[in-house]
Amino acid sequence: MGEMTRTAGEDIKSLTLEELKERLDRMGEKPFRAGQLYDWMHRKLAGSYGEMTNLPASLRALLQEKEPLTVLEKKREQTSGIDGTKKFLFALPDQNLVESVWMRYQHGNSVCISSQVGCRMGCRFCASTLGGLERNLAPSEMLDQIYRIQALTKERVSNVVVMGSGEPLDNYDNLLKFLHMLTDENGLHISQRSVTVSTCGIVPRIYDLAGEKLQITLALSLHAATDEKRRKLMPIAQRYSIRELMEACAYYFEQTGRRITFEYSLVKDVNDSSEDAQKLSALAGPLSSHVNLIPVNPVKERGFVQSERLAIAAFKNKLEKNGINVTIRRELGRDIDGACGQLRRRHLQEEKKG
Repeated sequence: MGEMTRTAGEDIKSLTLEELKERLDRMGEKPFRAGQLYDWMHRKLAGSYGEMTNLPASLRALLQEKEPLTVLEKKREQTSGIDGTKKFLFALPDQNLVESVWMRYQHGNSVCISSQVGCRMGCRFCASTLGGLERNLAPSEMLDQIYRIQALTKERVSNVVVMGSGEPLDNYDNLLKFLHMLTDENGLHISQRSVTVSTCGIVPRIYDLAGEKLQITLALSLHAATDEKRRKLMPIAQRYSIRELMEACAYYFEQTGRRITFEYSLVKDVNDSSEDAQKLSALAGPLSSHVNLIPVNPVKERGFVQSERLAIAAFKNKLEKNGINVTIRRELGRDIDGACGQLRRRHLQEEKKG
């Protein structure tokens, strides 16, 4: 692995343009070369140094030797027969696996990326967390999920959601750098307002993120409206109460002017009653929050079942009557291991058997 033993996020594709200038300067190269190299990596989405034809051959050889280029390798691709959603399984340079999803909407193409290999948050309805956390992803590894998908589909990505495997705020520094590189004018230059970051609720990090004054959308995985129910579904709720969480959300809204989205997975006979809807309304109302209802993906290891359509409709109706802005998430790619962590898990199980 050579230079890849640097700490995560120190590889050449994880460097900002300024940091890249410094690194090339130490290699005795002129500053304009950094601009060319950055352009190849983050705009032209080059898959190798060999493609970077306006760089001198000697520099390319030196980079090849000293600075391995982080490029994800596609292991599997599944396309939904229902809606064209594509699910990708990518190998990282150390052969760990992550999943990403490409979805086509009327307003443009959206990519959902992973922020960690596995996850340590332990949410009960999620397949990503069944094997625990392997490691954090570097900024380059988050970016390259988007770059490879754009290169493979040959279509522009206009929206990015950090909602795949992993807890983004548990990989805070790398996430922040990724967000700046994704939205800055030297790269893909995706609008901050077209980026959503999902968290299960690490309260101190919500305060930190509020201080960054970014214009991204923060989505909170709430999934229950009382501490008692939330603790059964999400171990993080043992550490931070809903009251603490709502205070952090109010602070985020106040600092950024950006409304929080509450993600709420409906699980049959667990959190889908009329009383649950009433309690959720009481939390979402004061924050002008948007509620995104998610018919839970069945995870066979957990025994959870999706709420019935009538129960989902009644729940939505109750929220709307209480003046809450609510949507039901379109179930994209259900026929292709759509839920986070399912494809990686199946691939690893097949390799073990094979």
